[in-house]
Amino acid sequence: MKKLLIIAVMLTGMIGFSQEDVSVKGNKISMKETAPVWNGCENADNQKDCFNSMLMKHIKENIKYSKNAKGEWIRGKAIVKMEVNEEGNVVVNSVESKHAELKKEAKRLMESIPEMTPGKLAGKPKAIKYTIPLTF
Repeated sequence: MKKLLIIAVMLTGMIGFSQEDVSVKGNKISMKETAPVWNGCENADNQKDCFNSMLMKHIKENIKYSKNAKGEWIRGKAIVKMEVNEEGNVVVNSVESKHAELKKEAKRLMESIPEMTPGKLAGKPKAIKYTIPLTF
């Protein structure tokens, strides 16, 4: 009887301290990761699609095309590696491009993204990393 009482107390204690978005089945632990939420997408049916469309809208509205010394448009690609940190701010980790002007513009463009609700892992804020290709 004592053993049964001890087991019941332990189970009650574990349930009381369980984390949200964490499930345990047998010896397998699963933690739910949620992506950052762009302001205005909180009530969207598909927040991922809303995030993508808001990102594309931001890029289209804020991109500035550069010209070279001859006055010609600089064309090329830039690959931006960034993250949305625990506070919901965008941090650009690196930008790859053949042209310095495109690197500068890609970094400026991504850093101008407004603050958003950060992503979460097991209910706690977590930095979520992205790689975004841009074509100029």
